[in-house]
Amino acid sequence: MRHLLLSIAVSSLLLGCAYDPYPYRNGGPPVIDYDVPPQVIYRIDDHRFLTLENYSDCHHGVTYYNDTKQGIRQRLGRNGIENFQGRLINADPTGQNIVIPSSQPPERSCSDRGCTISLLYSTDGGRTFHGWAYMNSSEPFKASANYTVAVTKNQLYVAERIQNDAYVREFPLIPGIDLKRPYPPGVRGDSFAASSKPTYLTGLRSPSGQERFTCDASIRPANPPPSP
Repeated sequence: MRHLLLSIAVSSLLLGCAYDPYPYRNGGPPVIDYDVPPQVIYRIDDHRFLTLENYSDCHHGVTYYNDTKQGIRQRLGRNGIENFQGRLINADPTGQNIVIPSSQPPERSCSDRGCTISLLYSTDGGRTFHGWAYMNSSEPFKASANYTVAVTKNQLYVAERIQNDAYVREFPLIPGIDLKRPYPPGVRGDSFAASSKPTYLTGLRSPSGQERFTCDASIRPANPPPSP
């Protein structure tokens, strides 16, 4: 029951940065239960990974965070996380800090004011996740390809490629921190051009070596959605 409540809470964090994970809660047709096998779209190591489930294609499904060693299975949202096109490095050797960015499906565009897109971060090994807005774009699917997101044992880096350089924001990632609130005394972040600190990601890698989401587009549900 505890994990179910946590999963619902985490899913709600992505509202506004992805499609509503419960689009028909106020009436209308139910969400289709697709006959399709889960796919591992991102692996941190041998027991921590993201799965895409109940999907119609690689851009429209439900994502889960799984930790088989700790018995964690968290529903993260629908039609969001699997659409991140950038680079992701989970490099905290303690396993406590985890970051998972999201985007939007390729067919969705936003107004001139853009859509606010969030990432999820955890400082307790994936037991709880918190949302934080990392991007605003009128074309979030395309724009997400310009981002590198990396986490270490005490820092979160969000780098946006701009022409021949990248603008890097560095955030403190300590137990229990809320990135939406003022930091505790003595705790600071930073920002810089990647060209001024070209080695800031040197040596950082996910234990699996995987840095991008993958999905086999040839796998489709046995009961595809009806044509519009």
